[in-house]
Amino acid sequence: MIRKSTRQNVSSLQAEMMQLAFGHFREQAICVAATLGVADQLADGPKSAEALAGATGAHPRALYRLLRALTTFGVFAETDDGRFEMTPLAETLQSDSPSSLRPLLVLLGQSFHWGAWSHLLHSVKTGESAFEHGHGQRFFDYLVAHPDAARVFGEWRTRQTELQVSAILDAFDFSRFRSVVDVGGGHGRLLSAVLKDHPGMQGTLFDLPEVIEVAQQPELTGVADRCRKVGGSFFEALPSGGDLYILKTVLHHWNDDLSVQILQNCRDAMAERSRLVVIETVVPGPNMVHASKLMDLNMLVLYHGGRERTSNEYRALIERAGLTFTTIVPTRSPLSLIEARRG
Repeated sequence: MIRKSTRQNVSSLQAEMMQLAFGHFREQAICVAATLGVADQLADGPKSAEALAGATGAHPRALYRLLRALTTFGVFAETDDGRFEMTPLAETLQSDSPSSLRPLLVLLGQSFHWGAWSHLLHSVKTGESAFEHGHGQRFFDYLVAHPDAARVFGEWRTRQTELQVSAILDAFDFSRFRSVVDVGGGHGRLLSAVLKDHPGMQGTLFDLPEVIEVAQQPELTGVADRCRKVGGSFFEALPSGGDLYILKTVLHHWNDDLSVQILQNCRDAMAERSRLVVIETVVPGPNMVHASKLMDLNMLVLYHGGRERTSNEYRALIERAGLTFTTIVPTRSPLSLIEARRG
């Protein structure tokens, strides 16, 4: 049983809630710094706000105020002479840092993305997409109509896979398969890593034609001769005959009926010996802390019926599609690999 607040801890609870409620201030400040490329400008040493403003096209005093605010939680540091310098946390804002999250932060700072969250109340009251409510069209239709937004989204998807790929490779035995079809595989970062780890394997990268057209270097470096690129929709027929079909972070964008349709199309393309692996976050039980629970709100806000799911919910989708659930393999990332076979 949770105890009620006492007079002594009310003020600390209020302070904690205010910190939580002001989170969007911090988020947008970080996103603006990432979009301007401030961390890249500081790679060779401290600089004044005036010098940084000249390099980034910002207003000098306004940029100073931004950077001063960011120092309060460890993103950048201000020197005694009023210049700004890097901190370990700021390295995540650098474009070429191994720890870079800049593509994510640029995406989160885009008005088409964060603006949708201002309609969260609409989603919670209706169960409908806040993005559709605010923009008048579905998220992926918006990307088709706005190539710059599609580029920003695609850059984060590629970087996201880069951050996750080693955990996936460590958790799953890909050596069992001779050929792999990556369905909705984007620019091919995951498929490329799998093929590099298994020199005798053949791969097929399947995604929308406009996505496939830009799936070139550097993602497919060294494996292009073993990777064919096929354009199409996973709501239609898929390339047939693969030993393994991969759906990485695809199903969480779609409602149950559309997810079953995607799974059925995978089943139709699979041979009897084939396997399917669905790579998603799996929502754990009550009160367990997990990234999937907050990400599920993002799915509610952005997508038409998108959601994160529990293990039982994924099993139900798989069985509705005529596939047989076999196992769930956790990784050291928030992702799990949900394996199924045909029949």
